Amino acid sequence: MKKIICGIQQMGIGVPNVEVSWKWYRTFFGVNVKVFEEAAEAPLMTRYTGGVVHSRTATLALSMEGGGGFEIWQFTSRPTEKATFDIQVGDFGLYSCKIKSRNVAQSFDYFKANGAKMIGELFTLPNGKNSFFCEDPNGNIFQVVEGRGYFSKTGFPSACGGVAGSIIGVGDIEKALPLYRDILGYTTMEYDVTGTFEDLAVLPGGHGKFRRILLTHPEARKGPFAKLLGPTEIELIQSLDRQDTKKIFENRFWGDWGFIHLCFDVQGMDDLKNECEAKGFPFTVDSSNTFDMGEAGGRFSYIEDPDGTWIEFVETHKVPIMKKWGWYLHLKNRKPGKFLPNWMIHVMGLNKVKD
Repeated sequence: MKKIICGIQQMGIGVPNVEVSWKWYRTFFGVNVKVFEEAAEAPLMTRYTGGVVHSRTATLALSMEGGGGFEIWQFTSRPTEKATFDIQVGDFGLYSCKIKSRNVAQSFDYFKANGAKMIGELFTLPNGKNSFFCEDPNGNIFQVVEGRGYFSKTGFPSACGGVAGSIIGVGDIEKALPLYRDILGYTTMEYDVTGTFEDLAVLPGGHGKFRRILLTHPEARKGPFAKLLGPTEIELIQSLDRQDTKKIFENRFWGDWGFIHLCFDVQGMDDLKNECEAKGFPFTVDSSNTFDMGEAGGRFSYIEDPDGTWIEFVETHKVPIMKKWGWYLHLKNRKPGKFLPNWMIHVMGLNKVKD
């Protein structure tokens, strides 16, 4: 099967307490639909966990507004470790998670009124669109941006939806483009600018000179959940004058505190594996066949970008639609690129958690 990138499925976020963190994400982003919750060991990830099998609990949550979800992840066999240094813009890895908004000014006012920690004020991006930065209680930085498409209108008061992309720090943009542009399909360049920037200046380490590129995909994604996941963007940022840039996950484990991985929902994993290997990004982890997370199953794999940032691929084989009715959707043999009916995705919304 030819590979299909269906969209960003989720941003993995390592937290010290899943329930506390998820409540904050529900309050501000409206990611209140639980797809699954699973506590288990992670034996396939020992490459990134010091050669030791560790246990964790993970919750996958979505917003019915659309956008990618959050995989909220917590070690249960060891403490979740923070970085031992102050992370700065331009450091290598997933620096910030982009969140889509129907009305950025409304989102800004809601966040301020409800006690979120704001970083600076409203600002205009190089493409002329509005945005702002905020920080969750664990110190993770989110960027709220103008939404590029929605699945349904929930009326959530912050006007936010799900994951709209990421800001990713890289050592050399030209070396990163073969992955993000050629493999992941972000082929439209909205801007490629170099200099100092007012919006970045509010962030730690943001007063220097940077090159930044905003990439989008020209065509709508295809696949079972593509209408829900929607359009996304990747912003690559390269510091041009810092000599002390670090890997955000330097000397830490996969699953530790912060943005762990950016996960893409895919079809045609074998074809994707061949392409990644041919272009210099071989799979470092591959579950092969089917993994089982109790309530969901499929095949997952990982690659690393040139600076070691973890990109995950998931080919979904089974997902709960309505667990209490024993209703699971089996996708393994589904026609490639075919959308699920809207009503079926709306049924998933009945798994909404009410605070």
